[in-house]
Amino acid sequence: MKTLRRFVAQVRGLFGGERGEEDFDAEMESHVAMHVEDNVRAGMDAGEARRQALLKLGGLEQARQARREGRTLMLVENLLQDLRFAARQLLKNKGFAITAIFILSLGICANVAIFSFVDAALIKPLPYAQPSRLMSLFESNGFGKQYRLSYPDYMDWKTMSKSFQSMAVYMEAGYVVKTAASVELGSGMWVSDGFFRTLGVRPVLGRDFYEGEDLRSAPRTVLLSYKTWQQKYGGRSDALGQTVHLNDFDYVVIGVLPKGFSFPPVGEGDYWTTLHLEGDGLTNRSSHSLYGIARLKDGVNAASASAEIAGIARQLERQYPNSNRGRGGVALALTEVMLGSMREILLTLLGGAGLLLAIVCVNVASLLLVRSENRRRETAIRTALGASRARLLRQFMTEGMLLTTVGAVLGVGGAWETMHLMQRLIPAEMLNQMPYLRVAGLNLHVLLFAVGIAAICGLLFVLVPMLRLPAKELQQELMEGSRGSAGTLLWRKMGANLVVIELAIAVVLLAGAGLLGKSFYRLLHVETGIVPEHVAAIRLGAYGDLYNKDEQRVALVHQLLERVQALPGVESAGIVNWLPLGIGSGANLGVFNVTGMPDDGVRHEANMRNVSPTYFSTMKARLVRGRYFTETEDASKPRTVIINEALARQYFAGENPLGKHLTTADGTAEIVGVVGDIREGQLDLSIRPAIYAPYYQNPDHEFALAVRSELEPHILLKNITNEIHAIDPALIPYGGTSMTEIMQESQTAYLHRSSAWLVGGFATVALLLGVVGIYGVIAYSVSQRTREIGVRMALGAQRSEVSGMILREAGWLVAAGVVLGVACSLGAGRLMGSLLFGVSGWDVPTLAGVAAVLSVAAMLASFLPALRAARVDPVVALRAE
Repeated sequence: MKTLRRFVAQVRGLFGGERGEEDFDAEMESHVAMHVEDNVRAGMDAGEARRQALLKLGGLEQARQARREGRTLMLVENLLQDLRFAARQLLKNKGFAITAIFILSLGICANVAIFSFVDAALIKPLPYAQPSRLMSLFESNGFGKQYRLSYPDYMDWKTMSKSFQSMAVYMEAGYVVKTAASVELGSGMWVSDGFFRTLGVRPVLGRDFYEGEDLRSAPRTVLLSYKTWQQKYGGRSDALGQTVHLNDFDYVVIGVLPKGFSFPPVGEGDYWTTLHLEGDGLTNRSSHSLYGIARLKDGVNAASASAEIAGIARQLERQYPNSNRGRGGVALALTEVMLGSMREILLTLLGGAGLLLAIVCVNVASLLLVRSENRRRETAIRTALGASRARLLRQFMTEGMLLTTVGAVLGVGGAWETMHLMQRLIPAEMLNQMPYLRVAGLNLHVLLFAVGIAAICGLLFVLVPMLRLPAKELQQELMEGSRGSAGTLLWRKMGANLVVIELAIAVVLLAGAGLLGKSFYRLLHVETGIVPEHVAAIRLGAYGDLYNKDEQRVALVHQLLERVQALPGVESAGIVNWLPLGIGSGANLGVFNVTGMPDDGVRHEANMRNVSPTYFSTMKARLVRGRYFTETEDASKPRTVIINEALARQYFAGENPLGKHLTTADGTAEIVGVVGDIREGQLDLSIRPAIYAPYYQNPDHEFALAVRSELEPHILLKNITNEIHAIDPALIPYGGTSMTEIMQESQTAYLHRSSAWLVGGFATVALLLGVVGIYGVIAYSVSQRTREIGVRMALGAQRSEVSGMILREAGWLVAAGVVLGVACSLGAGRLMGSLLFGVSGWDVPTLAGVAAVLSVAAMLASFLPALRAARVDPVVALRAE
């Protein structure tokens, strides 16, 4: 029975509500009455007897509070009550709530959005089977480590290596797709037969390439991308077995790749065909056109596999000295190759977002500190009325967590939109190079990250008010009826420390933004060797029976240049097989020897370009000596070349290279001119030796037309396209743009620009928050010291002395923050050194400019509180006290 009564009492405690409170009050009153009766018998009067009884019981309200806290499930009831009270408090102080929630959501938004890309690039595995076992294979030379390899070298690597389960090669391809109704362009790759098996990717429809299906004797087959299958064949299974006409050959569709499959540099691509090596002229050991990929065997690590490839390359160098001299072998993790410089960029951006969040937390903590300071008397009264310290702690915890939750929800919502915006701003070509960026978005990793930083912020916002809970000074707080001096001094010390930290972080972000911005400026103003302004460019592929012979392609170029140069507003036009400024390292790299120069055992390589006679004048390249090509230099004339200054300096130092001869894969040619160095590759790559040959002596199927004109590029390109179609409707121009856009929208420029803008945005917000922070600290300090200022002025202090005192205090805070920030910026500059171009991480002008800007802004923010302090009326201040 006793157990049953206890159970009933607990149930009543859970759901008794007001009835339980009434019973408890009645019981307490009976206890008080008994103690009062005992005290009266002991000789006390009625009032004193009741007072002593209450003291002995610890107070009625305190007892009620202890009883409430001890009830089962009372935590839920208290939580709901605290949430309601916290919501009322935030609604009562709308300015504080809106400000705190806005800047908190801003910080969380930036961090979650950046982390989504970090997660996609650095945390998620690549969408292939066991991607950690995949390696990229390259040949190395005197220029670097990641260069293309030849097919014979690949076959020797495949035969001689013991570390790999499988090995394959690939190269980017462009297709002219002909149907009965139209002619269009398609993207894709030429791959060896085991490419998809090496990746661990299986078609969702049909089959993969058979072994040996990449040989010339095999029938031509093609795999469709999922997108092409849906768009061209409506997702029908009868697409298998149909014929596709690609680059003058018929291919049979044998399968469809999985939805979302992509691989750099073409991304999802359209068509994936086998190499058909002899037909494509790739069997020459000196023809370096392929990239390799391999899968490690179980139990083999990347280091030992790379060492084995390097050893095989040395063996081939000894075996084939003419073609493989200076050629090494490199095996790198596919993940690292795909990431490139993105790891450093993303980590830098995440660090910047983290610093911005730190400033946000400091600002919100300062706001909470001020708010808790203003609520000290309220807290003291609540404690005197019976609220326990634990109860107050829970209340402040609830308010902090409610504030954080609202800010986090808004921040995650803003991050969702920011992710999509950032993805839309990434050029399609860059997404093809880095397909993992397509999957950036809200997922479990990102949500857990958001919850984690929200929890950290919430804990901080809970701890700050808890530090200001009155303890021993409660009675003094109530007796004084105003702010205690001890509390004021403590607040001033904490507020000063917070603002120093805030200013230091702002300096780091501003310095980082300044360095990245200066680096981007230097990148866009680097010497290119040409004048890219007012030059439009468009690519063209000349395939088909009409352009099978060299003379047919030469006739096409003559006709094209004649018609384009006759267009209104056109100054000149030229042809080149590869445009400068946008091509990656190793594009169209060739081997050469200087005729008559002793064999030094070194393999000499240079960028090979075929250009028309008017190309250099169109680009306004500088002719250093000699001449340009002439219109008559075709295949019937002796071969000639023009070299750049880099090649002349390296191989003809102190002598005139004109009249000397170079031997290339096309034969021996006389040097007839030297041009200034043109930046053929990305903007941040060093200038390499280059050899320019007459286009008419070695015409390509694909080439670029460069046109200089004062017309707007889009108008000019439209006119050029019309002329191309007038020559041959089957010709398909593509990639029309301006040289300025090529320069500004290259992957290197885009990454530098995006980093500068994002970190610059973080720095701008940090500057504003830092200025607001020091204004708040100084302004609140002045409001707390009104009596002190009044006394000083009553004793004869001048207004200028008072304002000077306030400004000196602000100056010390600013100086401390700037010095600490500059010291931290030196370390940050070293960490981001790989992202900088033409500027060091400790660039003095940048750091000095940042320090000056922040100091001036912070002192201007401190001027208004100092002016307010100087206007304090001592009579009014003392009377108020």
